[in-house]
Amino acid sequence: MRTQDIDEMRRLPFFRDVEAGNVDAMLRSAFLQRFPAHVELVRDGEPADFLHVIIEGTVEMFSGHRDRETTLGVSGPGESFILAAVLLDRPYLQSARALSAARILMLPADAVRQAFAADAGFARALAAGTAQAYRGVVRELKNQKLRSGLERLANWLLTHDVECGSRGRFDFPFDKKVLAARLGMAPEVLSRSFAALAAYDVVVRGPSVCINDVDALRKLARPSPTIDGTNI
Repeated sequence: MRTQDIDEMRRLPFFRDVEAGNVDAMLRSAFLQRFPAHVELVRDGEPADFLHVIIEGTVEMFSGHRDRETTLGVSGPGESFILAAVLLDRPYLQSARALSAARILMLPADAVRQAFAADAGFARALAAGTAQAYRGVVRELKNQKLRSGLERLANWLLTHDVECGSRGRFDFPFDKKVLAARLGMAPEVLSRSFAALAAYDVVVRGPSVCINDVDALRKLARPSPTIDGTNI
């Protein structure tokens, strides 16, 4: 990496409590790369050679079996993937691809494990990341098992609206096909669900969404802090 890139990476919150020498050791062997949209970054079943930290862009975690494929999650700037495989030195259990143009820091897995063993601050950061990922899996499991598809969509719309500044208007951050898979439904079911939301004054035109009655949508969604967090 260039000197200015190394200086930028040192300031990542990811390294906030890590000893400077250990940060430098990881960065000396790391890569900072730009990827165009739709490029596959890691593949299910392959060895976990790098810990990836997203600097810019969005990344989709997905997996397939036989002739089926589904989205498992979407990550953005400041988030890492797929941490558990790196720490355990095991194959990836999911694949990842860039949903948009992305800039990603790639830390060699061996260097990550060495720093994890040697640096308590780094170990705490990775433990916190693993715990957050686990809680995310539990939230998603509850979301999928305890809600209808329409309720999942309503909660996703409310959550994304908050992320966009609670203006009641936003563009989809990725293709609707990805959103359908993310919510555990077929694309045609997603289309019918959007049509059903017209009764709650939600208007979808192409890539744009307008939530005209947030209270009505909230009554349908019934957001829960143990599933959706406390922001909606």
